[in-house]
This record gives sequence, structure tokens and C-alpha cells, in this order.
Amino acid sequence: MLIVIALKQLPHCVIVGGRSLPKPLIAGMAPLAPARISDLIGLIYDCAIAPSRWPEALAEICGAVECVSGVILLLDLARSQHRFAHTWGLSPDWAQRYFDHADDFTGFYSRAFSRDICLDGEPLLLSQLMPLVGRHGQRVYDAWTRPQGLSEMMQTVVLRQRRRLAVFGVNRHESAGALTADQLSIMRLLVPHIRRTMTIIDILDVKTIEIATFAATLDTFSAGILIVADEARILHANGSARDMLAKRQPIAAVNGVLSVRDTQARDEVSRAIALARTDEATIGTNGIAVPLRDAGSAVAHVLPLARGELRTRLVPQTAAAVFITQPTDTTPRDVGAVAASFGLTPAEARMLERLAAGATLREAAEALEISANTAKTHIARIFSKTGVSRQTDLIALINRVVPAVHRPRSENGR
Repeated sequence: MLIVIALKQLPHCVIVGGRSLPKPLIAGMAPLAPARISDLIGLIYDCAIAPSRWPEALAEICGAVECVSGVILLLDLARSQHRFAHTWGLSPDWAQRYFDHADDFTGFYSRAFSRDICLDGEPLLLSQLMPLVGRHGQRVYDAWTRPQGLSEMMQTVVLRQRRRLAVFGVNRHESAGALTADQLSIMRLLVPHIRRTMTIIDILDVKTIEIATFAATLDTFSAGILIVADEARILHANGSARDMLAKRQPIAAVNGVLSVRDTQARDEVSRAIALARTDEATIGTNGIAVPLRDAGSAVAHVLPLARGELRTRLVPQTAAAVFITQPTDTTPRDVGAVAASFGLTPAEARMLERLAAGATLREAAEALEISANTAKTHIARIFSKTGVSRQTDLIALINRVVPAVHRPRSENGR
């Protein structure tokens, strides 16, 4: 995201977000201690429960990578609107200018943050982006960014859906010098946690979970939400999750412990819950968009709850929240959009749709009335175009790219 910030220079300090930071805090800061990394990650996860905490989290992240401002946006690309926008270190007049040009910027995001330019989760530097986005991007840079004295920006996609895009970015002033490899490493460490938080915020429709009305609030969501303790012991389940447990699909309770049929998915969810309890800073990408393969297109996401001032007050002795999303309609266009983005042929797209609905390769071949050899040829070409080598990785890719509620069901209802 290309942005403008208003900075006032004083001899020995930089004015950021209405307060002055001494220059030693902007340049030459000591490496981050593990305890500070842990605190940062905990603050990021608190934002999943209370998105209004993002400015505080942005301030801490900017301090960690010696940047003067930061922003996180959740964009509705179809409507050129922002579902939310949180910033730190930016002047009020910038915000007004930015929202006055929202239509131009959301169109720019679609191009600048397309998958062929910006890999999900990988920090993209402004210096790398500008040669790739053409004249329009250069005009945006000249009008909005160059006059502000920014030496570099880091942006990364932290949520990519067919109609929605979330972008996180921090901005560095020229007085701080060039970004270092250590600072890029810090960003790469934090990005999976930001991705998880934005996924949960999107599922919760950008709502704040109030502690006083916690149980009633969870019951308003269509996604299944379970609060679990050590070893996936269920402490609380919302209405949608209770329905799933009663049907034993896509999840079940065995002696009060959360269970899923697929062994690989069960192991990944259990591992994520264990890490959430013992050391959420090491959870990484574990527990993000875990495909429950024996349950059609259902997906699980794990949010750590064992730490953090806000999260620990929700339910005593909790380890994590597990969110289960599953399709609610038979709309095939979303998978079609994925097929188009990777240049799949119509035949390959039909195969992809069957696989996304939970069919095995043999079942897909039978439903499409093609031979096993033809089906193998289709999936080999799909693998080549999408950059994966296994069907489980392909389904995981679809789960990351396509909203679970918009994936097609298989004909047998799985």
C-alpha cells in the first residue's frame, strides 16, 4: 500500500502519532529479546477479539522494526470500500485524503498485490514494487509518497479472498537509513500471526467480543466456535459448533475432547492447540486454514487464548479457540475464479471444482465421465500450474484463497 505521512522534523527527535520519539529509538535499536517478541505476538492476537486494539499493536510493531508509521486495511474490492482501516503514526489529514481517493486505491491494490507480484505473507518492499506496477503506480508514488521523505515501505498481504484483501504495511523514514535483514526477519516472524488474526477477524465480521456477553456473542456467528483447554478438552461451544457436534460432522466430541476424523487434520489441530497453550510465539502457520478432508470443504483455524491481557479473561484455563467454517451454498464461481487466476483450462477447472468439493480423484473422474488416465493428466497439469505436488496441498491452497462459505459442496452433501 502506498501512503503519505506527515512528519515534523526537530533537531533530536521525530514526531510520530502525536508524540516525539528520540532518534536513538528510531535508529540503532538493540535486537528484540524473546520476551518482547512474545508480547508483540500476544498483542496481535488480542486484536482478533478487539480489532480496535490495532493502533496499539501497530505502534509496537513499528517500534520493533524502526518504522515511523503503520497501517492495516481490510478491503472490499468489489465495492471499493474498507471493512476497517487502522493506522498509527499517520496524520488526520492523510486519512481524509486517503479515503477521498478510496476508489483509486482499491483498484491499485488489486494490481499491486496480485499473486504474481506479491506472495502472501512475504514482506514486499516499495523499491521492489515500483518497477512492477507501471505508470499508475509511479503517479501514486510521486503524488503521495515521495514528498514525505520515506526511504522504504514494507507491505504484505495477510488475507486474500475473492472479493476481500487485507494488507499490512509499515513505513520507514529516510532519517532511519535502510532496512536491515534483521528487520525483514522480524516481519517474517510476525506475519503468520497477523494472518491468523485477520482470518479470525474476517470470520467474526470485524466484531468485538465483549467479555460480559461472551457466550451470547459467540452464538450469533454462523461459524462453529469452540473454546478448548489442554489436549483439546472442550470448555465451551457456540450454537453452530453444538449442532456440528450433535451431527458428528465435521467435528465430534470423544469423552469431552474435540476430534476430527482425518488423521492429518487432527494432528495439525492438536499440535496448534498445544503450541497455543505452551508457547504461542512458535505456532507459526500451524492451525491456519486446516482442511478437514473427511468433511467436504470444512476448514479449522486455531486462535491462541492462553496469554494476553484480554484473551485470558474470556474463559478460565483456556488454551485456544477453534473456528470451524464450512460451505453454506453451491456457488461454483469462487473456485472458478481460482482456476482463472492460475490459467486452468475448462476441463481442469471442472476437475478442480470436484476436488474442492471433497471428491477423490477416482470420484471426480466418475462424476466427470472421464477415464482415470485423463483425470491423472488433468491433476498433473493443475499441480504444475498451481505450484503444488500433492492433492492435500492443492486443497490447502484453495482453502487459503477461497472463502470457505463459498466453496461448492459435493453431490453427496459432504
